[in-house]
Amino acid sequence: MNKEVNTASILKDILDAQKTAGELPPVEKWNPPLCENVEMQISKDGKWFFMNSLIGREKMIKLFSSVLRLDDDGSYYLVTPVEKIKIDVADKPFVIVTYDKEIIDNQETFFFQTNVGDVVPLNSSHPLRVEFSEETEEPSPYLLVRKNLEGLISRNVFYQLVQEASLNADTEELIIKSAGIDFSLGKIK
Repeated sequence: MNKEVNTASILKDILDAQKTAGELPPVEKWNPPLCENVEMQISKDGKWFFMNSLIGREKMIKLFSSVLRLDDDGSYYLVTPVEKIKIDVADKPFVIVTYDKEIIDNQETFFFQTNVGDVVPLNSSHPLRVEFSEETEEPSPYLLVRKNLEGLISRNVFYQLVQEASLNADTEELIIKSAGIDFSLGKIK
């Protein structure tokens, strides 16, 4: 049975869940009823909208992103212990806005930052993948941010990675190495 949303309770539920669970609430363990009559979206460039109005407060976006979940039905939800709200996501819920490199255990490691402040290392737990449009051949690079949630690597960051990449002559792929692992940015055509 669907439940109507009490918008005043959403933020309180999220804050309570964070206090109880620590930094990121265990949204995968919760199965509350779906709340209707709430429209939320995340645009391809990472902007968040509530009832068709841009959410401009960065703290609120960070708070919402902490209870985001991708379910087996392919839909994204904001989840608290007492309610669940479907959120329309244009591409991926996060955007990778910058990166840096550090030497960790004698290996160069790339660290990426999302539009909500998450810092993610490029490694076996957080791989990078690139899809190419069949029509335009334009790349869409993604990084696994947490659990099954990915971030779209911004065009600017992707082009910086291409400049840092080396060519694997055997496979004709552009490769960046992070945490001792080769990650492909795609083949040279």
